[in-house]
Parts: sequence; C-alpha cells; structure tokens
Amino acid sequence: MTKVTFYDGIFAKGEELIYSVITARFRGKWILVRHTDRVTWEIPGGHIEAGEDPDDTAERELKEETGAKQFLIEFVAGYSVEKEGEMGYGKLYFAEVFELGPVPDTSEIAEISFFNSLPDNLTYPDIQPYLFERVKKFLQEGNIPRQ
Repeated sequence: MTKVTFYDGIFAKGEELIYSVITARFRGKWILVRHTDRVTWEIPGGHIEAGEDPDDTAERELKEETGAKQFLIEFVAGYSVEKEGEMGYGKLYFAEVFELGPVPDTSEIAEISFFNSLPDNLTYPDIQPYLFERVKKFLQEGNIPRQ
C-alpha cells in the first residue's frame, strides 16, 4: 500500500529530497505530460540533481517538460511517499503558466495536454491524486503565486 503524507514545515534533518513536482495550470486548464516511454499522463516534475536546489529543479522541470516560458511558481508543501517499505521525499509546487513555447527537443516528454481534472490513466494513480488535491486545497485557501 502507498502512503502519501504532507508537511507544511521543514523536513527533519537528514531527510534527502528526491523530487520536485509542479501541478501547473494554463488558461484555467491543468497541464499534464506524457513521457516518451509511457501511454499514461503525469503531473510535471522530476528528480533533484546532485547539488541542485529543489526550487531550481521545479523551474527547470516545468520548462523542460511543458515548454513554459512565462509563469509564477509557488511552494505548496513538502511530502513523502511510502511504498513497499521505501520512503521518498519531495517538494510540491503550483505554477500558473502564462506563456508556453515548444517542449525542448532534449525533453523526455512526448506530449503535453490540458485537462479540467485529472484523467483516469495516470502514471502514478496511487500518488498523483493526493498531490493534485493538496494543490487544489492550497488554491481554495486563497493562495496564489507571487513574483
């Protein structure tokens, strides 16, 4: 069984952050991406490179995976995923995208699409709905990205 937990504060010392995930919206629609190796949809995001700040990872992944050129991005919450005895930690973001360009040729993303809600065919159906709902709650609380 998979367990997703959210943290509003800083993680305990020694917890290594692995992922930055960005739930992004463009013109009122949610942006999801399809990896070249999969037929399912996922929220943009990826691994934090060695020595890279998670906030920089979020911006880099958003650009690489969606072609976002102009956007505001905001930290939502830290999270952990416990699955099959393994624990991973990440940071969850929301981005309001104002301008999209082409997805870079170097990206592993085959296509992007726009949705009113999460589709049924998700790459990580035991994780992504929790991340999506946490971002929706964040927005319902009146939080908006700031420059």
